[in-house]
Amino acid sequence: MYLLKARLLQSGIMSFILCTLMTCWVTFINLGLTDAFIGRWMNAFLLAWPIAYAIAFAAGPFVARLTERLLAGSRQV
Repeated sequence: MYLLKARLLQSGIMSFILCTLMTCWVTFINLGLTDAFIGRWMNAFLLAWPIAYAIAFAAGPFVARLTERLLAGSRQV
């Protein structure tokens, strides 16, 4: 149960940070700093975060295995 809670929390934190920064950046690129910026950014964030969370949670085990595989030959004692 602890591992599931840890995965849920880690996915939430990671997706929140990435989604916040990416939606801010893309909204800025598309609009610039206009009066509508904050509202459009928040709308983009609210639409994107649930999907980002689901993807981070679902892809987490695959990413962990891939990372282990890629680093397997570079372990130092």
